[in-house]
Amino acid sequence: MSRADPPTPQITVYWRPGCPSCMVLRVALALKGVATTRINIWDDPAAAATVRRAAGGNETVPTVEVGGRYLVNPTARQVMAAAGIGRGRRSFSRRGGRRPTT
Repeated sequence: MSRADPPTPQITVYWRPGCPSCMVLRVALALKGVATTRINIWDDPAAAATVRRAAGGNETVPTVEVGGRYLVNPTARQVMAAAGIGRGRRSFSRRGGRRPTT
C-alpha cells in the first residue's frame, strides 16, 4: 500500500508591476514548476489591504499566502518549504552534486 502525498496548498503571490523581487520570485517558482495564483495589488484594493495586514501596514511585495500563512518577500525555497513541496525528493546542491532534501 503506497502512501499518497498530501495535497499542495494553494499558493497566492501578491505583486505589483515594476517590482524586481516579484519578477525574480515568479520566474524561480515557474522554473521549479510551482503553480501559483498571482494578484496585482494595484488592481485589487482588497488584495492591497491583505498585504498591509500581513506586512505590518506596508505594501511589501512579493507577499505570498500559502495555506493561510503569509510570507513577506520570501525566496522560492521558502515558499516551496511552506507548501511542503520538495520534501523527500532529491534536489541539486550549489556545487552540482545531488543531496536528499529534508
